[in-house]
Amino acid sequence: MQVQERTMPALTPELESELRETARKLRIDVIEMLWPAGSGHPGGSLGMADIFACLYFGGFVRHDPQNPLWPDRDRVVLSNGHICPILYSVLGTRGYFPREWYKTLRKLDSHLQGHPAMQKTPGVELSTGSLGHGVCGALGMALAERLSGRDSRVYALCGDGELQEGLPWEGFMAAAHHKADNLTVIVDRNDAQIDGKTEDVMSLEPLADKFRAFGFHTQVIDGHDYGQIFTALNAAGQVKGKPQVIIANTIMGKGVKFMEADGYKWHGKTPGKDQAMQALKDLGA
Repeated sequence: MQVQERTMPALTPELESELRETARKLRIDVIEMLWPAGSGHPGGSLGMADIFACLYFGGFVRHDPQNPLWPDRDRVVLSNGHICPILYSVLGTRGYFPREWYKTLRKLDSHLQGHPAMQKTPGVELSTGSLGHGVCGALGMALAERLSGRDSRVYALCGDGELQEGLPWEGFMAAAHHKADNLTVIVDRNDAQIDGKTEDVMSLEPLADKFRAFGFHTQVIDGHDYGQIFTALNAAGQVKGKPQVIIANTIMGKGVKFMEADGYKWHGKTPGKDQAMQALKDLGA
């Protein structure tokens, strides 16, 4: 596959409409995967649908579903691996594997495990789940790509609760030290984790100031505003000499009213059949 010159994707009204519709369908996939599975993490998966839609359908991630190991691809690492249903929905929709696999989520020997497994799922760059490890693995990929002479970018997605671990901050310190300007960290800032609100469990604020102090080009956006997402991703791609972070303020359970209302309670709880039907109705399925 011939490598195309990078451009700055432009958000037209037509593209924004397409991306919103794509995100809606991705959210439907998440619900239809999770309620038969009986376990999993719907809240964060739904909350990150707009970010994933922009990355994979908006022209930011260079990839080839027919050749998942294409050397010149960009890498997307889901460090908060528990929200993998949204990643699986994206990869299946883009053609990395048959959508029939969705029905096997979290089943024994399934290609779609409860956390991403690179040995089982085409398009998964790194097996993740132990919080903080994905961020550090993404940094290793970014440094390796720079040594190779390729212009591949690495996107590391992580949760805000994950930042209560020490390991990510070691990775961030190393990223700034090595001037890993091909690394963009995207933080799912929904202020929710399995035990409650992040600010009640262990406060992260002032989060943006902490990233700036660690040497990151830092942006704070509305993670459901497509204009802001495009602007931030384009700006990150132009930064030289330092890694970037996009702190995306999101709503856990976005698109499903009862999940939005209960916040962190839907971090790791799947809907029953009646709740799933209501969620699908909210999403226009």
